[in-house]
Amino acid sequence: MGKVTAFLKSIAATFGGPGLLIIAFFDSSFLSFPEVNDVIIMTNSFHDPERMLYLATMTVIGSVLGCTALYWIGRRGGHALLHKKFDPVKVARVRRWFDRYGVLAVVIPSILPPPTPFKIFVLSAGVFEIKPWKFITAVLFGRSFRYYLEGYLAMKLGEQGVHWMREHYPWVALSMVLTILGIFAIYFLLRKKHEESLK
Repeated sequence: MGKVTAFLKSIAATFGGPGLLIIAFFDSSFLSFPEVNDVIIMTNSFHDPERMLYLATMTVIGSVLGCTALYWIGRRGGHALLHKKFDPVKVARVRRWFDRYGVLAVVIPSILPPPTPFKIFVLSAGVFEIKPWKFITAVLFGRSFRYYLEGYLAMKLGEQGVHWMREHYPWVALSMVLTILGIFAIYFLLRKKHEESLK
């Protein structure tokens, strides 16, 4: 995997933003390059902080496009593919998460790093016919949160921050996810309380 990461980093170095977009597209759709996008964004944000927003944006766009491609495969008859690639028990569990949490079942894993099995949620969103605009919005929010946060922290914390983030990002992401869930929980409780007061 180290050789693959080095090769993809050379592509990003050669082609810049478009290279990152292409890598993110394939990583989010038909191939898997665990943590490569994260490493490239953090490294480049540290060495060239002025380009952080541009590089993170290109990565987000590539990831959203790749996820959307996989989503439409699921939407157009991906039921058999879903059950072929993933354990039926996991598919059933993901189905329950979608039934219970809706697009949050896409937002949360889109923020979390590997080994979170994100592709099963993307393909399932198409198979379970989540509305396209909801799906795209969820991926856009999750991926933007993840990549801009990584770029910002690498830019501010420096080289040691890059190494620290690579080791501790799962815990950082988890704490952010819990914060997001808390905000949603408060929102739904307040909305429910408001609706009850109107009855």
